[in-house]
Amino acid sequence: MTGPDQKADLHRYLQLAREAVVWKLDGLREYDIRRPMTPTGTNLLGLVKHLAGVELGYFGDTFGRPFSDPLPWSEDDPTSDMWATPGESREQIIRLYQRACAHSDATIDALALDATGRVPWWPPERGEVTLHRILVHMIAETSRHAGHADIVRELIDGAAGLRADNTNMPPGDEASWESYRSRLERAAREADQARAARST
Repeated sequence: MTGPDQKADLHRYLQLAREAVVWKLDGLREYDIRRPMTPTGTNLLGLVKHLAGVELGYFGDTFGRPFSDPLPWSEDDPTSDMWATPGESREQIIRLYQRACAHSDATIDALALDATGRVPWWPPERGEVTLHRILVHMIAETSRHAGHADIVRELIDGAAGLRADNTNMPPGDEASWESYRSRLERAAREADQARAARST
C-alpha cells in the first residue's frame, strides 16, 4: 500500500473517528463532559485531551516533527492527560485537539506511506515504523476511544449513535429499547443459571 488513494482512505477513516469523539461532547454541560463515568475515571473531555497528546506523539515526535507549543499536562502525573482541570475550558481542549490533528495532517500530507520514523516510547526492537503503520495504529487508537466516548455519552444522557448525520442504530423509542434491554438481561441470567447447573 503505497499509492496516494490508499493514504487518502486511511486518512479519511482517521478523520471520521476524530469527528466522532468530539461530537460526543455536543449539548452537554461542563459537569457532564468532565465527570468520571468508570472506576478508572474515563470522561469525555479527558478522552479528547488524551487523543491530542497521542496525535502529537505518533505523528509528531515519531517523525522528527515535534509540536512547538507547551502542552497542558505534567510528566510527573501519568493521568494528567486524561482529565481537564477546572481552569481548562472545553474550548481550549477542543482547540488543542484540532491543532494537534492539523499538525498530524501536515505530517501525513508531507510523507509517503513508506516513510520511516521511530516511536521513542516503544521497545527498540519495535520502534522503527512507517507512516502506514502509524496511520493504522492511530485509526485503531482513535476508534477505540470513540467507542469509549460512545458508551460514556449513553451512560450520561442516553444519547447514542455514530455521528450527527447517521446514528447507525436500528429504529426504536425508549420503550422498545427498555424491552430489548430486559430481554438481554433475562437471556444473560438464564445462560448463567444453565452454566451453574452444568457445573454442579
